[in-house]
Amino acid sequence: MLEDHTAGDPMRGDVKWTNLSRKEVAERMGALGTPVSRDVVSQLLRQHGYRRRKALKKKTMGQHRDRNAQFEKIARLKKKYLKAGSPVISIDTKKKELLGDFYREGRIEAQATIETNDHDFGSAGSGMVIPHGVYDVGKNQGFLHLNTSHDTSELACDSIAAWWEGHGRTDYPEAGKILILCDGGGSNSATRYVFKEGLQNLADRLGVEIRVAHYPPYCSKYNPIEHRLFPHVTRACGGVIFRTLETARYYMAKASTRTGLNVTVKILEGVYETGRKCAEGFKESMKIAFDKVLPKWNYRAIPSGS
Repeated sequence: MLEDHTAGDPMRGDVKWTNLSRKEVAERMGALGTPVSRDVVSQLLRQHGYRRRKALKKKTMGQHRDRNAQFEKIARLKKKYLKAGSPVISIDTKKKELLGDFYREGRIEAQATIETNDHDFGSAGSGMVIPHGVYDVGKNQGFLHLNTSHDTSELACDSIAAWWEGHGRTDYPEAGKILILCDGGGSNSATRYVFKEGLQNLADRLGVEIRVAHYPPYCSKYNPIEHRLFPHVTRACGGVIFRTLETARYYMAKASTRTGLNVTVKILEGVYETGRKCAEGFKESMKIAFDKVLPKWNYRAIPSGS
């Protein structure tokens, strides 16, 4: 019955699966003259080693030779900054969400059926929300800044500025330095100078030194924001239809944990353009100080005049 509906892992001969449901197997067996129930099909599948399983993202795609050295460096920096009472923040952009009558994973208590569009065509909605997150490692507090244009380095820097001006400056009145932990791609790319230019402008604007430590390639899941903030925001919004930007803001702000995590959510109204390049002559005049060890992942934006 399963012979023509069985697939397997070419690297592991013992791993096989079928795309037929229990109901479909029962119907096909009945058509061949052996009527059985779905319960019997379940018993037969178990006898042959089949279980209902979900794919897990656990296979490492690669490992950089400097991976461990960078992890050790990040651990030292975190310890040093936290001990000195300086802020350590983790940043990243959460999954973008369509605004409108679009399906979202999860279940909620409802008195009636919740209906959404049967296709996720962006043109049928009112845009897309881009949640850029800032997680304060020392204080276990989360901040999300929502925008509807594009995920750019400028947005990332404005998000950091919004956190500092709204909370960081008050929470760390004596701080002259900030440590930022982030992965190496996207709006906070380790290889693009447009992000470094944004950091330089931000350091000048805030009057504080900004140190950046990027996680090595294929290691973004170790970024604290990925497991200390984003999963709780996802849980708080499970099954909620983001028909408007305000709906997204309201439910994201509901995220919390028993260990004290609270989330502040604000809307950034700016329009951010893609394809920007750093200003001519920036590389020659910038005050970005690269570390002698692993400089591509570790550097400081020093305020002008310091």
